[in-house]
Amino acid sequence: MKPKITSIRVREALSKSGLPDLDYALNPYMGCWHACTYCYARLYTHLRDIAENWGEIIAVKENIVEVLRHEVKVKKPGVVGVGTITDAYQPIEASYKLTRQSISILLDNGFHASIQTKNTLVLRDLDILVEHRGKVDVGFTITSLDKKITSLIEPRAPPPKARARALYKVSSEGIETWLFYGPIIPRLNDDLETIKELVELASATNSVFYYDKLRVKPFMLNPSHPLYIAAKRARNYPWRRLYEKIHEICRMKRVECRPGMEYTPTRQTSTLDKYL
Repeated sequence: MKPKITSIRVREALSKSGLPDLDYALNPYMGCWHACTYCYARLYTHLRDIAENWGEIIAVKENIVEVLRHEVKVKKPGVVGVGTITDAYQPIEASYKLTRQSISILLDNGFHASIQTKNTLVLRDLDILVEHRGKVDVGFTITSLDKKITSLIEPRAPPPKARARALYKVSSEGIETWLFYGPIIPRLNDDLETIKELVELASATNSVFYYDKLRVKPFMLNPSHPLYIAAKRARNYPWRRLYEKIHEICRMKRVECRPGMEYTPTRQTSTLDKYL
């Protein structure tokens, strides 16, 4: 089974980002073959066919490299989130190489590339990343190391242990890395064993540990959606208690721990943000 591929032209390559610590966002593709059940990106995808058939149709931004070459000359250098809406290293990138060309342009022109992915294809571009150490960071989303769990919520993404090996490889090259544990889904991947395993991985790879809860979106509240029950549970879930436990485990392992979007520890636990 393969996605339907279509091409579109864009007027802008770098858009302003509303995410913390990012100045711009760059997404060479619209739609994502990984087809993660929790993915919010469909809500921010203006092409209706892609939004309503998430994971089945991929639009290639055919002129994005050309547009980017112009923008890096006129826009102020900053931090660019690569793959903020759809995974920039999803399988189609192996053929089109828009992400590879884009990060090369960004790094050659004084921008910092912050890459978030689930795909091991990022290893193909280690030559560029190594050349520009200090101007790039790479984060892997790993919701669990149990393939049985990830196959339910991230059906076409690479197995989690393959992502873990890729994280080791990127880190071993002296590139700044981070691990994103999210979304945390009630009664699926919120157990202490999962948290401890992922924090251990972050420790072993010298990665910052980010976490974030399941953010309930309207499409999840359809009784036919696979996350329907989890979405209902998330509304009254004791998130703060779980966050405190995550910080406690990170402190024990001397791992730098940060919330993905929210949560400020209390005065008594304020030291949990950075560990010695």
